[in-house]
Amino acid sequence: MRMRPTLHWTPPSDLPPGTTDLRPVVEAVRAGGVLVLSGAGISTESGIPAYRGEGGSLSRHTPMTYQDFTSSPRARQRYWARSHLGWRTFGRALPNAGHRAVAAFARHGVLSGVITQNVDGLHQAAGTQGVVDLHGRLDRVVCLSCGATSPRRDLAVRLEAANAGFAPTVAEINPDGDADLTDEQVGDFRVVPCAECDGVLKPDVVFFGEPVPVHRIEHCRRLVGEASSLLVLGSSLTVMSGLRFVRQAAQADKRVFIINRDPTRGDPFAVTRVALPLGTALTTVADQLDIPVDGQPAA
Repeated sequence: MRMRPTLHWTPPSDLPPGTTDLRPVVEAVRAGGVLVLSGAGISTESGIPAYRGEGGSLSRHTPMTYQDFTSSPRARQRYWARSHLGWRTFGRALPNAGHRAVAAFARHGVLSGVITQNVDGLHQAAGTQGVVDLHGRLDRVVCLSCGATSPRRDLAVRLEAANAGFAPTVAEINPDGDADLTDEQVGDFRVVPCAECDGVLKPDVVFFGEPVPVHRIEHCRRLVGEASSLLVLGSSLTVMSGLRFVRQAAQADKRVFIINRDPTRGDPFAVTRVALPLGTALTTVADQLDIPVDGQPAA
């Protein structure tokens, strides 16, 4: 029997409320050795919506699952039509204050690493080196038959050529880079095959219902083991792919700090959850530590 992935989580009533006190986070960053785990919430200020929380995309759509994508040509057609349009916006997104602050922390030597659940590449665009893309990158494409990878921009050119004039109105862009389209808008959109072997192309990301590669998980576990503390940024931790690292840190008596507007599944393991916008919160932390952001002296 096929299992549907966990998409929603209802917070228990006994979770402590969030705070606006950033002092514990400031002290943790000051001490150094902080491992960052970021989620969709850090990219909302770049115009990419979160999955959950107020205005989250899951309130209006169900994301593509690995099982549906691999088993249904019609599902792949819908996905690539929506993703092709979404890429025009998603691919132009720029890092925001939160990404820039994380990059500044890394340059200042207070981070032990960065793991992101996002597929947008915005941490790297902000200048952070060595980011672990837990769920892959949307700017790469992989063939499910021969394993060849290629840049997403190359596929975009091929899809444009195969679907001249395809330009339905896009209302919303989702965190996984696809646009909300009706079946009527999808129409007879043409999907192109792998240029090497005519196989099925898939974005080089981990879909819902698809396991994260074991080697990637083990790498992240090593990072958690080596870190002094864990700082979660903009993730509800609803799915186990991120929550497992919070649990690991807590079991090893490492302090966990969370900055997220809404309650998370990791709250019971955390020292504190700061309920502030990430750009504001992280810029404030940088200011209090006199860490320059974007090469400018801290205020």
